[in-house]
Amino acid sequence: MEIKKVTAHVLQAPVAKPYRSSQGWIKVRSTVIVELECDNGIIGFGECLCHGQQPPQLAAAFIRHCFAPQVIGRDVFDVEVIWEELYNLSRPYGQQGVAINALSGLDIALWDAIGKELGQPVCNLIGGKFRTKVKAYATGFFRREDGRYPEDSVKEAMGYVERGFQGMKLKIGFGAKEDIRMVREVRKAVGPDIMLMTDANCAYNLSVARRIVLELGPEKVEFFEELLPPEDIDGYVQLRNLTSAYIAAGENIFGKIAFKEWVKAGALDIYQPDLCSCGGYTECKKIAALAQAWNTMIIPHAWGSGVGLAAALQYIASLAPAPISRHAPEMLLEFDQSSHPFRLDLIQDGVEYRDGYVDVPMSPGIGVEVDRKTIERYQIS
Repeated sequence: MEIKKVTAHVLQAPVAKPYRSSQGWIKVRSTVIVELECDNGIIGFGECLCHGQQPPQLAAAFIRHCFAPQVIGRDVFDVEVIWEELYNLSRPYGQQGVAINALSGLDIALWDAIGKELGQPVCNLIGGKFRTKVKAYATGFFRREDGRYPEDSVKEAMGYVERGFQGMKLKIGFGAKEDIRMVREVRKAVGPDIMLMTDANCAYNLSVARRIVLELGPEKVEFFEELLPPEDIDGYVQLRNLTSAYIAAGENIFGKIAFKEWVKAGALDIYQPDLCSCGGYTECKKIAALAQAWNTMIIPHAWGSGVGLAAALQYIASLAPAPISRHAPEMLLEFDQSSHPFRLDLIQDGVEYRDGYVDVPMSPGIGVEVDRKTIERYQIS
């Protein structure tokens, strides 16, 4: 089965009301959908993660001008050979960031095509299923210009409780005093049994982060995500030893080589590779093996469209507890609840949330059908 054509679709649409994290305003939701056509007519789809402020055209350019010409005519089943050769090709200008981001979407598309050819979901091809459904936590709590905080955050949290979510991740990074007040108010509203996580999007230095984790001890935060910039491995090592809460990061770490340094340093309790940005299935399975060798948890980051969400569920299904035991921590799915114009339309609502859990799609490939009309509607180049 040979690769006949590779297309990078750049999709973008404005959100109804802009919202912000600690890093700035999110006015549009964007993505790059990679379409890989084989000589027998099978088509695989993948996604390159686009964060709130980054232009999707960068990953698309890598695919069009660097990666696609190298893979036309190649055997789809040479998926790992292709990954290593493309990484080697882009190494002089892309060991981190956009090159790995672009390679991720292409790799997911390859595995989607392989799954469709073999009639199997990807999870069956990368090790099998440790689980067929995953507990979902709600990601949201961005700030709006006309919002009132912490009141709006409390209202949002109660809405998730009513919908059956057993966990939620609060956006912080708006100043230590403001963050502490907001987490305390949400905890008071939802009670002691709801899992609360926080995400600062790399907003703080070690000194401010230390104050936040120590003062929020009584609130029993499950994990603190990205309190520090990803360049500060030493800071994370120190922070991990200050709190009983888990310290998490990983969406801004790319590939097994970078993760190796973090795992070796003992920097984190939870690693959060994003399948659509960290190397796709081929690389993320190796990252999972690294974490497993150190008995360290993985809870993948997921913030893309429905293609990335479905792909992430296949990966999560295949992740072993570290170590395996009858009482290992339950695996979690980050389930983005923020405004997104085409998230689930793109997969024809192919991912179903029910009573706090999301089922792993069991159709061939990534488990969902991509809606071409949605691609055409939101495509910008």
